[in-house]
Amino acid sequence: MRDLTGKTALITGAASGIGLGIAKALARAGANIMLADLRPDALPAAKTEIEAIGGRVATVAVDVSDADSVQAAGDAALAAFGALHVAVNNAGVAMHGSPLEDVTVQEWDWVIGVNIKGVINGIRTFVPMIRAHGQGGHVVNTGSVSSLFVRDGRNQGAYAMTKYAVLALSEALEQELQGTGIGVSVLCPGGVKTAIFDSAAHRPDRFGGSYQRPGQEAMKSFVAPTALDPETVGQRVLHAIQNGEFYVLTHTNEREAITARFDRIIAAFDHADTIMPGIAAS
Repeated sequence: MRDLTGKTALITGAASGIGLGIAKALARAGANIMLADLRPDALPAAKTEIEAIGGRVATVAVDVSDADSVQAAGDAALAAFGALHVAVNNAGVAMHGSPLEDVTVQEWDWVIGVNIKGVINGIRTFVPMIRAHGQGGHVVNTGSVSSLFVRDGRNQGAYAMTKYAVLALSEALEQELQGTGIGVSVLCPGGVKTAIFDSAAHRPDRFGGSYQRPGQEAMKSFVAPTALDPETVGQRVLHAIQNGEFYVLTHTNEREAITARFDRIIAAFDHADTIMPGIAAS
């Protein structure tokens, strides 16, 4: 799908940050935009920003961890624009600064509910809508550079686990959609200027409501030096959609750490060949 003129894109987590950056890039490329976000009070300002660049836009409140809410968002896109062509499963929450054994059951439910089930709900709802018109389309799932390795020393295991899952879901979806004309991309950004580290302030009541996570505050200082503007990330995603890219990376400073992880995996294959000759290869 190279030409987005007149096509419709639904973006979750779209009232700010990466979601809004993607929405702006797609609007500039001619797409109709359905902004979906957990915070209905933040949507009017985002809508105004899209309208200011000439985009056709509608809004809908969504809790991506709730399958019925995601279905309602998809139905709203169809009602507003008639069809859905691009789905961006972008909404996510942070869970940094806590060792795995200290993450509460309620926090696990929340981070899995948004970061994993949110993507699952998006796939189940939006892919059939894109299939229905037979014109092809594209799905973008927002992972993280933490989809590719777990950074040492920041206690981000719970978050990284969910983003590894987003990568697996995306790889599987790409395989399943081969030959359909529906492309898949997984966005794996490094630091971006967003409010993700404030996401605990917007935790829904059914997951325990708003609270503070002091350990997460320290992450802001780590990310700030190399943080990208969300609109830069939006342009990167637009390029990926137009050119059929699967892995969408934004930072090159993580190359060494990611290479080291994969070198360790390859070394494990070599070790298996050494101690289990003939068996490991069977």
